[in-house]
Amino acid sequence: MTIVDCRPTEFVQIKLEFFKPFKGTNTAEFTFVPVGQHETQVTWAMYGPKNFLAKALHVVCSMEKMIGGQFEKGLASMETVAIAEQK
Repeated sequence: MTIVDCRPTEFVQIKLEFFKPFKGTNTAEFTFVPVGQHETQVTWAMYGPKNFLAKALHVVCSMEKMIGGQFEKGLASMETVAIAEQK
């Protein structure tokens, strides 16, 4: 993981390099939007080029089912850390 762009309180972009189970490079982005006085809406997205194998996999598999839980777990962990930092 390499942070390639960061605007504090707004946006973080990360280059992800995978080696297993398949070699690839993707981009992850976190965007932060203030909601009210004490909350922030966080959006986490990941995108990148798809080779033939990845395209075929997307036809038969739901990415939401495959990695959606990991996104939810990561966002929940981020919330736990953010709340702990405030105390």
